[in-house]
Amino acid sequence: MLADPSQPIQIDGAHGEGGGQILRTCLALSLRTGRPFRLSRVRHNRDKPGLRPQHLVAVQSAAQLGAAVVDGAHVGSSELTFSPQLLTMSAGNYHFDIGTAGSAPLVLQTLLPALLAADGVSTLHITGGTYNPKAPPFDFVARSFVPALRLMGITLQVELLRPGFYPKGGGQLRAVITPCARPLRLDLLTRGPMQQQRATVLSAKLPAHIATRELEVLRAALRWPASSCTVRELPDSYSPGNVVLIELQSERLTEVFSCVGERGVPAEDVARSCLQEAQTYLAAEVPVGEHLADQLLLPMALGEGGQFLTTQPSLHTLTQIDMLQRFLPVHIAVTQKSAATFLIAVSPVG
Repeated sequence: MLADPSQPIQIDGAHGEGGGQILRTCLALSLRTGRPFRLSRVRHNRDKPGLRPQHLVAVQSAAQLGAAVVDGAHVGSSELTFSPQLLTMSAGNYHFDIGTAGSAPLVLQTLLPALLAADGVSTLHITGGTYNPKAPPFDFVARSFVPALRLMGITLQVELLRPGFYPKGGGQLRAVITPCARPLRLDLLTRGPMQQQRATVLSAKLPAHIATRELEVLRAALRWPASSCTVRELPDSYSPGNVVLIELQSERLTEVFSCVGERGVPAEDVARSCLQEAQTYLAAEVPVGEHLADQLLLPMALGEGGQFLTTQPSLHTLTQIDMLQRFLPVHIAVTQKSAATFLIAVSPVG
């Protein structure tokens, strides 16, 4: 049962995955519902707990959209109170600069639910990282998340203006958001035959042997045609960087798996990490992978619900489910169907 909507929802930031996702989900849902929240022990389970610069930008941008009254919005803060004053977001042309290599796609996903209910088409320009460890890369957003939203009647256009990697960032993306206050029901219970498979190594201002070594690992394991395994240089990147992408297009949707190269991590290990995620997904024979499952829940909960088959839900996904049910009149059930297959059903209440 939902609490009194006039009172702040009390959220423990150490709950579940205990990271920045709790903050971003609370901001998104607070803007969308108008319900205030108080978040304690912000990012308690991280090496550097509290608000980091990239999380502070998410708070500040959400506050701008919702004319919110905010307490605790500073780097290092372990507590945050957020109370939006606008019930309807104003469409506009918004510019946000994270100032670091913090994830630009995550800021986009924080603001998206509110702008889907805005009074017109909005444009977001976000500067920061577009390829970050432990965050969705731009390619996942463009080729997996956006087409999945389209199945729910949501029109979101995204464009990569400039790639940006850790630690300098400097990447830029643009998103055009068309209002869709109540997304359509989404049912994804079968994957259907694979229609296209592609592995791509993105390389920016790094020695060529790094991408070559990654590609050799991918070709040996996947045994796809040479034309399906390629290297793409990013000469316009603000900073050096590298990412391995595996794209699997099935009958209903496309999944994109990724691993961003990091200093000190061998190129072969970067490729193998990406391979492991893709192979787990393929072996499960489900339509929705681990990370897309996490991203679909919020728009489904705001709309007509639905259900999908996926791999074992991550702690991120289970935490997301808890947060959604704190803010919204929705029931979300997770049912294990086999050793590697789980059904997640989202049912609006009332």
